Amino acid sequence: MRITCGTDIIEISRIKENIDTIGEKFIEKIYTEKERNYCESKQAQKYQHYAARFAAKEAIFKAISESLDNIYSFSWKDAEIENDKNGKPQVHLNIMKKDDIESIDLSISHCKEYACANVVVLYK
Repeated sequence: MRITCGTDIIEISRIKENIDTIGEKFIEKIYTEKERNYCESKQAQKYQHYAARFAAKEAIFKAISESLDNIYSFSWKDAEIENDKNGKPQVHLNIMKKDDIESIDLSISHCKEYACANVVVLYK
């Protein structure tokens, strides 16, 4: 058994700036349709949720990157963040080596200026 972790923090203003300047091209590159729908449903708070999911994807990559083959290119959309019925964020992976992973625990948080995420991966 092996455990890895990843963490990330980002300024919400950076994500807002990318969305405002690059627009739909940025959103479509980073976020799945479910993630976009969730973030957009938050209206005035949507940038916090976009930033939190961005940080989560970065943290996930940091946690699993050493187990990926050199030939495999991890895409932003290979990790989808979706809340369960209680509001806890869950990770859905679309990668070749996901069978090696027993579980992933994700925690995300945000305030007015920052969003952060912490991931713990338990391997079989």
